[in-house]
Amino acid sequence: MCMLIHMIDDLHERLQRTRRIATPWNDDKTRGVRNTDLTTLLDRWSNGYDWSVHERRIGRYPWATVGAGDAALRLIHQRAADADAPVVVLLHGWPDSVLRFERLLPLLADMHVVVPALPGFPFAPPLTAPGMSVGRIARIVADALDTLGYARYTVSGGDVGGDVAEILAAEHRERVASLHLTNVSPRHAATADPSDLTPDAAAYLGRAAQWFRAEGGYIAEQSTRPNTLAVALGDSPAGLAAWIAEKLQAWSDDAAFTTDELLTWITAYWVTGTIGTSFATYTEPAVIPARVETPTLLSAFPRDIKPAPRSYAEAFVNIVEYVEHPAGGHFAAWEQPEAYAADLRRAVKLGHRQFPTLAPTGTGSPSR
Repeated sequence: MCMLIHMIDDLHERLQRTRRIATPWNDDKTRGVRNTDLTTLLDRWSNGYDWSVHERRIGRYPWATVGAGDAALRLIHQRAADADAPVVVLLHGWPDSVLRFERLLPLLADMHVVVPALPGFPFAPPLTAPGMSVGRIARIVADALDTLGYARYTVSGGDVGGDVAEILAAEHRERVASLHLTNVSPRHAATADPSDLTPDAAAYLGRAAQWFRAEGGYIAEQSTRPNTLAVALGDSPAGLAAWIAEKLQAWSDDAAFTTDELLTWITAYWVTGTIGTSFATYTEPAVIPARVETPTLLSAFPRDIKPAPRSYAEAFVNIVEYVEHPAGGHFAAWEQPEAYAADLRRAVKLGHRQFPTLAPTGTGSPSR
């Protein structure tokens, strides 16, 4: 507790000493975070925002740690009353954490829900060694679910979590009954042959390439120079707030986050010191399966980054259902939890149709 108090005091001192940087484009959101938005965040962060309130709420979730050493996985494990209830695994992405699913958890009380804090991200055990690719994370998640006693489950996620989900499904076909994705892995674009795609899908490759040219600078820096960027963001709360808030706001519906909600997601990175290690999945090489045959429901939210048409997605994943939504973005489980939950339940039913006579748990009830 004393260490945390010191950390928060240090945070406030750093915020008070923030050197405000002016540019000719201060309030042009196409050039990054707007100066007025950042000023609002920093003023609130240094005067009035109380992390301890949110820390206590987060701490009350049913946390568990499975595994040991560099394979340890910390996770939220929300159990249903029925031992044979469906099992769903929720995988977050960047620049967020398990907090992406806070609004979803109350809607899934009749299911066993596992929400891993992905290695390198907030609330996970410290990441101290290289090699934590999305492929390795998939293996760690699979081992943890086996330890918990879950023999079959539906995996839901997007962004980094979507990559992990595709690998899980390809490597554990007998365990992953169905997938619920908000995007197919962007890594497919690197190997896709336009001549093998429908005209609509091939045209999407061009739009995705244009997005990378206009918006993908953060990917280039995080994947090639993580050490340099980690110093800039890990030492400056203003820098961290600018880097993360820009994405949270640009990739979501308007007013998806209050000021305090933005600060909670940002502070989670600051107090855990994980902004640098969260780049691991960008930096470490990984191979995504060429195609995943697991029955999949893809939820398309209009404010997400690079939402793909069905024609493109089904070239790489077995899309059984494709659901387009009128609102929501990259953090749809937070922005549109009811719509997300409804799609997730439909995905669970896809899995039940694939394995109608098999219980989701192994020998007996889930590990307690």
